[in-house]
Order: sequence, then C-alpha cells, then structure tokens
Amino acid sequence: MSMHQSGLDRGIVPHLWFDKEAKEAAELYSSVFPDSSINSVTPLNDTPSGDASLVSFQVWGQPFMAISAGPHFKLNPSISFFANYDPSREPKAREMLDEAWEKLADGGTPLMPLGQYPFSERFGWIQDKFGVSWQLILTNPDGEPRPPIIPSLLFVGANCGKAEEARDFYLSVFRDSQPGELVRYGPGMEPDREGDVMFSDFRLGSTWLTAMDSAHDHSFQFNEATSFVVRCDTQEEIDFYWDKLSAVPSAEQCGWLKDRYGVSWQICPSAMDKMMAEGTPEQRVRVTKAFLKMKKFDLAELERAYRGD
Repeated sequence: MSMHQSGLDRGIVPHLWFDKEAKEAAELYSSVFPDSSINSVTPLNDTPSGDASLVSFQVWGQPFMAISAGPHFKLNPSISFFANYDPSREPKAREMLDEAWEKLADGGTPLMPLGQYPFSERFGWIQDKFGVSWQLILTNPDGEPRPPIIPSLLFVGANCGKAEEARDFYLSVFRDSQPGELVRYGPGMEPDREGDVMFSDFRLGSTWLTAMDSAHDHSFQFNEATSFVVRCDTQEEIDFYWDKLSAVPSAEQCGWLKDRYGVSWQICPSAMDKMMAEGTPEQRVRVTKAFLKMKKFDLAELERAYRGD
C-alpha cells in the first residue's frame, strides 16, 4: 500500500459548521436515516470562536463531523448530500424516502419539490432547518451499487463548467480513486450549456462524491460551512495533500485550506482524533493551543504538546 493510500482507508469525512446546533442536527439525522448514530461529543475550549463542541456521528453508515463554533459560516446548497433509496437494497425504499422527507421538511425549505422527474420516479431536494441540503432519490438499482449517502458538489456562477475539470483534478490528487458515471447536458437545456456536466460521480478513497454544473442563477458558492476532512497517518501524507490542494494562501489556518474551486479541506493527522478522544482535559488544551498556531499541521509538534514535552 502506498503512503498516499493508507490515510484514506477511512475515506473523506464531510465536516459541517454550525453556530450552536451541531449536536441537535446530528440527533435529527440519527432519527431520519437508518444506520445512524452519534459517536462522540468533545468540548474544545478557548478556540478563536470561544468554547466549541465537536460532534462525530454517522449517517446511514457514512462518517460525518460537525462543530458548533459560532455564526461565522452559513451552510448553503453548493454542497449537498444524496440519500440513495435503492429498492433492491430496501424493500420499503419509497416509504422510507417519504418518511425522511417529512422529517426534514419540518422547518426546512424544499429546493426541488418531492415528485417524479425524468431521472427518477421519486426525488426531492430539501434544505433542512439547520441549513444542510439533502437530495432524496429513489435510485435505479442497475449497474454498480453506490453507498446510500454521497456528498454532492454543485459548480455554479464563475465555477459553472468546471465540474469535469474538478473531478479529474481530485482523481489525480487522491491515489486510491476511481471515476464513475459522467452524463453531459444535451442541446436545448438552456441556461445549461451543451457538454457541461449534468451528473458525474467518482470515488476518493472509500468515499463516493458527485459533481455537476448548473448555469441557473444561484446566490451561493462553496464556503467553509461544509468542508472535507482528509486523515493522514504521516507528515509526508499531510505535506502531499496540502501541497496538491491548497490554492488560497490566506485561507490556510489550523489544518484548513481552500482549493482552486473554493472547496474547503482539512488535512488532519489521524493521531489527533485519538489525542482529542482519549486525552485528559490538560492534554486536549495543550494540543488545541499548539494547533491554533499552525497553518499546515506539524505532527511531531502536536505529539510533543500531547506529551507535555
């Protein structure tokens, strides 16, 4: 196994930023989707956002992280999450989809109403009351199976037309990767341009993502509210992903970076999860103080802080 693969066995983890509602949101998703639960809630004290709370949870088997760290970033539909209800996998797929829609619609805003579309007999896109967007779809079980939850990137505004380039770029960066489907817009689908990406998907590590272009008038862009965590086992891996992905020097902070499309990534040592989960309050404070001074993470420095050297 190459060094660039080992840190990706766990896949890429979507990370959601909330003002105060990370735990509440994770509880909602645990009640909406099967195979979902909260794994841990960790306090982080004296961060630049004050006292924060980090929540680790899973939605239908897909790991997620969320943080309550103040009203700095607002979630928007540029990154949403497909929930694939596959009748060959779930005998009551349609009923499950409708039930999930009802729960997410409570206080939420439909972006595309639940109904029949050319690409699915049952589909709806909804932004829930916490701001997270979900695309619930009854999938056609033909072809290679996909996981139930898939993060989806929407390329709009100045990014429109770059979905295919971004997909190729991510496939080139992540060594353990695989292209999936690619469907283009045909003629007469204005405002979308013929040849742009109507739908594509690809696998990075163990995580599938989708990417699509939309020339419609959207008032949002990628921002820090939804980011992707890449866990690395060595400093060499941290350096590798940092050098390949970071394109906005001013955005580099505490392991966070922005790529050339404005998507935020967190390049984190996998050892840090253990430090934060198993450390004493004093150890957590030392590690937090150390990482708040860093742009790119220095694994050796974090380990020294944990040990108290």
